[in-house]
Amino acid sequence: MASPTVTVIVPAKDAGEYIGTALETLTRQFADPARLKLVAIDDGSSDHTGEVMRQYAERFPHAEVLVNPAPRGLATARNQGLAHVDGEAFTFLDGDDWMQPGRLPVLAAALHDLDCDFVRTDHVAVKRSDRTLVRAPFTHRGVVADPRAAILPVDDRSMVDYPYAWAGMLHRRVLERGLAGFGDGLFTAEDRPWIWRLHLEAESFAVVDAPHLLYRRGLSDSLSKTLDHRQLHFTRALGEVLDLVEADREAERMLPKAVFSALALSSHHLVRARRMQPALRRRLRSGIRDLLARLPRDQAEAAIARIGGPRRRVLARVLREADHA
Repeated sequence: MASPTVTVIVPAKDAGEYIGTALETLTRQFADPARLKLVAIDDGSSDHTGEVMRQYAERFPHAEVLVNPAPRGLATARNQGLAHVDGEAFTFLDGDDWMQPGRLPVLAAALHDLDCDFVRTDHVAVKRSDRTLVRAPFTHRGVVADPRAAILPVDDRSMVDYPYAWAGMLHRRVLERGLAGFGDGLFTAEDRPWIWRLHLEAESFAVVDAPHLLYRRGLSDSLSKTLDHRQLHFTRALGEVLDLVEADREAERMLPKAVFSALALSSHHLVRARRMQPALRRRLRSGIRDLLARLPRDQAEAAIARIGGPRRRVLARVLREADHA
């Protein structure tokens, strides 16, 4: 039996409606199913997600199904999967997404031929019957580049603003160097410090063309739609981003980008917080105040000036509150 070339980490919670589609697409990747190792994590599901995972595991020569009795969150579930990686490369697939046939062989070949630490790809966002191509924001395709060169500019989309863990493939040396893990216990924004660490500390990457991963948006039970305590984790995630950047050898050059990102995401959450319960909204504002208090005042004010509309006024008010806290 052949050894696996690629490990696919598939964490899911209560994804019974979609998990079969996600796993079925993995059966359409390699001509030899032994080239793929499936690591599925049932993160405390109350539906039949785990049962479907076990059924599909029987179709792969290399497969493991991990079960968490209670939900531990996407970040922790992905970390559990990382401990079971075999082969030269690994990638992620969320339980409600799917991929076109032949995606993984193309990515594995690109990773090998370019001999880089990780590759990134475009993806297709799916919302009901609408499909939209979302391009990775990097000009050069199929060319090995320094990951740091893809962090800036400050106020335009760059590769650290394209954090999706499933939008590419990573070489196992990234895992061995300790760059692939997520902040344990994070339920949202877990990919923000993850992508910053990759671009600050990995040595090489490329954006490549490949059959697409299709990402479902707008699901009623997705964390992007759920206004509960898990949304509070985004301030911890952005705090981890600031920790990484402040400790970096080019902190002075990279910090304005991290500041702008922290403010832009904070403004998004402040606007959404209007639909939260009052107690939760107060906790969110408190966390954002603490986050903003860390930012250099001159850089924060410069970034707020570039954020238009009502979000600028909301941010300016919370920044003043942070100054007087």
